[in-house]
Amino acid sequence: MHNDYYPDNWVVLKIEKGHTPTIYKVLAGWSGGYTTADSWRMNSGIVRAERKGDYWQFYGSSGSCYVCHKTQYQLRMNNAGIYNELKKQFGDMVEILPEDTDWENVNYEN
Repeated sequence: MHNDYYPDNWVVLKIEKGHTPTIYKVLAGWSGGYTTADSWRMNSGIVRAERKGDYWQFYGSSGSCYVCHKTQYQLRMNNAGIYNELKKQFGDMVEILPEDTDWENVNYEN
């Protein structure tokens, strides 16, 4: 059994760590409401992506699936803070991939 997540906004991070394989992760954000705060999650690492109509489905190594609307590819306040922290800590080893990336044809297991 796996968990499905439906973020309000999302980006894909490419993380390169020296001699280890490159990792691709979904950095997802949810906007809070009157009684809830903004929140974010980062998946375990993308192993596969599929296009389903107006959505991209990203499957993670833990078995989760992030169902992401293609028009919501962006940083917002709910996920920008963690991205800025990652950039501060890891610099050029972390980058946001372009919105028009063909997610189905990325080599996630390099």
